[in-house]
Amino acid sequence: MAKRLVERAAVAALVLGAALGIAAGGTATAADARPVRIVVLGDSLVAGYGIAESQAFPAQLEHALIAKGFAVEVRNAGVSGDTTTDGLERLDWAVGEETDAVIVELGANDALRGLDPAVTRKALEAIVGKLTGNGQQVLIAGMRAPSNLGTDYTAAFDRIYAELAGQHGSLHYPFFLDGIALDPALNLADGLHPNPKGVAVLVERMLPMVEELIGRVRSKP
Repeated sequence: MAKRLVERAAVAALVLGAALGIAAGGTATAADARPVRIVVLGDSLVAGYGIAESQAFPAQLEHALIAKGFAVEVRNAGVSGDTTTDGLERLDWAVGEETDAVIVELGANDALRGLDPAVTRKALEAIVGKLTGNGQQVLIAGMRAPSNLGTDYTAAFDRIYAELAGQHGSLHYPFFLDGIALDPALNLADGLHPNPKGVAVLVERMLPMVEELIGRVRSKP
């Protein structure tokens, strides 16, 4: 809790600095003075299954961004067990109108259950389409299907994310678990969910693209 309060204080300091820049005749704008509000919409990989909320991906991401001088608020909208269809069903209340950008991390449970890739695509397309239609910037975090489902399934599933990103002009991070998948040192005993060190690796690898996401928000008229 204390750590989160320190991070919030850092955001307040950044906001104050931007406001002072405006008063001094600097180039900062009113939009720059407000933290960028990011929601991470996902499943247990986002929710922080098996670890403290302060160690989950959204919290670690917010901390890393603030440390680099960004004024941001990152909200955890992860629900363990969610499929893409589940994410679509709760989209309206999980992502408020005040949200500037959304990181979409869904699909792992679809693949683990062997759901038809066409169902996954339809749900993700509806999610990304609605978000972009609302004027919210989107970063799609890709997922990969287990190889034991066969080459036809994995090919159909794996290409969904890049194709949707291209279709909607969204940012695309190819594989959310890149750098930690199957590494016992970076995952819990179940071999599926990252431990705090694994989450830190995810944040480090994904950070440049999240910075680009923030840049898109800031560059909007």
